[in-house]
Amino acid sequence: MSPEPNPQRRSEKSRSAIIEAALDLCGEHGYGHVTVEAIAARAKVSKKTIYRWWPSKGAVVLDALDETVNPAVTFPNTGDLRADLEAQMWGLLQGVMAEPRTGRALTGLIADTQHDPDLARSLNDDLIGPRAQEARARLAKAKAAGQLSRDADLDLALELLYGPVYYRLLLHQGDLHTREELRKVIDHALRALA
Repeated sequence: MSPEPNPQRRSEKSRSAIIEAALDLCGEHGYGHVTVEAIAARAKVSKKTIYRWWPSKGAVVLDALDETVNPAVTFPNTGDLRADLEAQMWGLLQGVMAEPRTGRALTGLIADTQHDPDLARSLNDDLIGPRAQEARARLAKAKAAGQLSRDADLDLALELLYGPVYYRLLLHQGDLHTREELRKVIDHALRALA
């Protein structure tokens, strides 16, 4: 007699299928056209299963992004701030924003937060905040090493560095397509902070 299926494994299999389905659908149709019903159909689970784990489509997509984005946006610490910023930001641009699944999911999710304060809080707490904290910590090390001005405002530094990325993404002003374009953004921000 074969052993009974492990319910934990079955749940993880369903959860993974839901996460993949949500990202696939965002890549194919854009976040705005994705529904919980479509995610359930693609993942071959019931809507009830999705709502057991997540309160909304946005929460599913946020969880999917949180899992997917981590490897792409890890912040290195080689001692060379400019190189570390370039490596991390290029990972964000190419590993997240340029990928149809994650780029369209992120753009739509950010737009959705404009009318959903709970989702906005979750986006900040789960995705944006931890990554901003990691970047702030790297900038603090650079400041302590004299690579930034002693009075450099690290929160403003993050805005100077990442503002152009999100401005271009959310207002359809064109992506930063090359490392040279990205270097210009980084160089201008670092000059302001030196």
